[in-house]
Formats: sequence, C-alpha cells, structure tokens
Amino acid sequence: MSKLVITQDIEQSHLEQIQAIIPSWEIVAGRDSSVWLDHLKDAEVIVGWKKEIADRCIFSDSKLRWLQSWSAGVNSMPLSDMEKKQVLLTSANGVHAYPISETIFALMLGLTRKIHTYVRNQQEKKWHHSDMKLEIHEKTIGIMGVGHIGKETAKIAKAFGMTVLGVRHSGREEDYVDEMYTTDRLSEVLPRCDYVVVTLPLTNETHHLFGANEFKQMKSSAFFINIGRGEIVVEDELIEALRSGEIAGAGLDVFTKEPLDENSPLWDFENVIVTPHTSGSTEHYTKRVIEDIFIPNLKSYAQGGVLPKNVVDYKKGY
Repeated sequence: MSKLVITQDIEQSHLEQIQAIIPSWEIVAGRDSSVWLDHLKDAEVIVGWKKEIADRCIFSDSKLRWLQSWSAGVNSMPLSDMEKKQVLLTSANGVHAYPISETIFALMLGLTRKIHTYVRNQQEKKWHHSDMKLEIHEKTIGIMGVGHIGKETAKIAKAFGMTVLGVRHSGREEDYVDEMYTTDRLSEVLPRCDYVVVTLPLTNETHHLFGANEFKQMKSSAFFINIGRGEIVVEDELIEALRSGEIAGAGLDVFTKEPLDENSPLWDFENVIVTPHTSGSTEHYTKRVIEDIFIPNLKSYAQGGVLPKNVVDYKKGY
C-alpha cells in the first residue's frame, strides 16, 4: 500500500478530498512529529518539509518520490541530494501573493507616512508632527523578482499611479510592469526608484546581490523593502547605508540570522521597521497550499501525469 505523510494539521474536509483521489493509499497527517516520524521511510509522497526527512528519506533508502514543500522558499533543503535521488519537489510558491504584497505596502506606507514614528510617539504620549510630508502616489517602485508576489505588488502599485520597474531573470514582460529589466541591468534601475522592493528567492545568483555598491546607486530619498531572504543583502553594508543616510529607510521582514540579534542596530534605527519574518502569514495558508497546489498536483500524480504546479527546477533553485 502506498503512503502519504502530511506533517501539518489539516481540516477533515481536505483529508476526505485527498482520500477520494487516492482511495487505496494510507494517509498519515498531523503536526506533532510523533504522528509521522516512523512513517517517513515508507512514504511515497510527503507534504511539508521537516529536518528529519533529510536523514530518513534523502540520505538513506526510502520510498519517497515527491515532496510538497509547505513554504515557497526551498533553499534550506538538500537540493542537490534530492535531485540525485530524483525526488520531485513542488513549492508553495503563489500562496503568499496576497499577504506579502499587503505587507510590502504596509511597510512602504508606514515609512512614507511615518506610522512607525507616530506609534513610538504614542507610547511616549508625545503630540508631534515629526516632519511628515511624503506621498506614495505617482512615485517609482522597482520590484526585484516579478513572480507571484511581484506581480500582485505591481498591480497594487498601479492603484497609486506608480511607475513600475521590474527586474527578473528572464526579462519577460508582465502586466502592470511599465519596464522590465534583467538582473544584469540592476544599475540602470536603482537610481530611478523611490522604493526598491526585494521579492527574490535565495539562490547562488541572488546571494549578496545587494551591498554597498547597490545602496550607493539608490536615491538618498529611497526606501528599501526586503521580504525575500536576508542573505540576499550584505546586512552590515545595509546598516551602514541606513546609518549614513545613503538611503532614507528600510522595511525588513528577513535577516541574515533569525531571530534578529537583540544587539543589532536595526532594532533602534528610527528609519527602519522590523517584522519577524511574518509577511507571508495568513488565515488562508493551509487552504491555499492544499486546494490550490497540492490537490491539482495529486490528481495528475495519481493518473501518472506531469505535475502542473510549482515544480522546482533544481538547477535554478526555485
């Protein structure tokens, strides 16, 4: 009998939908590791990466053929070993488009309209204008990485009448993006942007893509938003750019080391908003992973077909 392991708690209705697609399979589901740990080696399909899967399924003999990640990013997994083992990997890419694009604009608007400053003032019961004057309307946004999140961000930007510049590996045009560039033309984009938004995955190509040179190319009035991965940025050089006034401020959801060290100056900068890697959090997360990605893929898998959604290209790393 084939076995499916789901390392998350999911609703009974979803379990029933899944069982209807693979009626002869055994399904093991639950968030607690005691539920699924002893079943990993026998699982043909696993939903939700856990560190225990590496030793039990990737670095040793197992029946694993397909793993559905619970996250969009897969850079923490042993990708080269999974490729050698010919394990199909699908990501949760696209699940985050609504919540993360909302967070991006929350950070942009918060910095522009000084909401973070006023929250601090409120805590001190201080009635102060704080030199608030900027608008977001009709400014220029540069979106680094125009995938699901980048596309939704571009769409929202158009409601503010913004000029949208996009940067993507392929350079392929996209709706709501006025001008698209490839990554090697980053230096043409950065000097024009009032907001630089990083939505890229972490790969060999994007590691430390943003450092002192890139911050020097940005306007001194520009804001930097990173909801991609911390390692895309040389964090010490970002700190220096913020400290020296080379850029106006930053909204940061991801960091080189997480949790962010309590001694990091990023906590104390008045021109920085820190969120604890929560930009993708949403009430609809489980529903979107299961209904929008896993079930369509499972239907195809059960019929011996090609998986239609979110298959990771091991060479690209996403």
